[in-house]
Amino acid sequence: MSEERREWLSRPPQEALSKKLKIVAWILTGVVLILVGLMRRPELRIPLPEGWSFAFLPPVHAALNTAVSIALVLALVAVKQGKIALHRSAIYAAMGLSVAFLLCYVAYHFTTEETRYGGTGAMRGIYFFLLISHITLAGVSLPCILMTFIAGFTNRFGAHRRLAKWVFPLWLYVAVTGPICYLMLKPYY
Repeated sequence: MSEERREWLSRPPQEALSKKLKIVAWILTGVVLILVGLMRRPELRIPLPEGWSFAFLPPVHAALNTAVSIALVLALVAVKQGKIALHRSAIYAAMGLSVAFLLCYVAYHFTTEETRYGGTGAMRGIYFFLLISHITLAGVSLPCILMTFIAGFTNRFGAHRRLAKWVFPLWLYVAVTGPICYLMLKPYY
């Protein structure tokens, strides 16, 4: 075990902070899920000022998700090598990029008419499988990602490791399938 890892693991857990952050995480999850549920309703669409458009955002969403994927893989490699500070930095980057993605995504969908996939045949089935699994796992994984992050942030490393073993693949799947869905939908924008 590296000295960096040994020092990190010797930090005492912060149980009181963990409990408070979990409440915040559940509230945030609820707010995000409500926003995502409401943003596709045409009657709630927010008109932009004349000449404004958020049509540039879909490739930004894909780029942000791609960057999240890279940060997650870097975080995994770093923790496997005992480079805890690098792991932590990569996770903070993944969290920050995910927040930026979410803000851009909600802004886009509250202001812009939805683009529909126009493909046919097997590609249509593949697209909708990826899209539905992406959306479902994004919703399911959000509170899990937050709980995993909180466990690590509050030095509850046993809980962090147990959660990360199954949350990491979900988060990575969501981050990777987002850009794939964008590339499949791109011809119809």
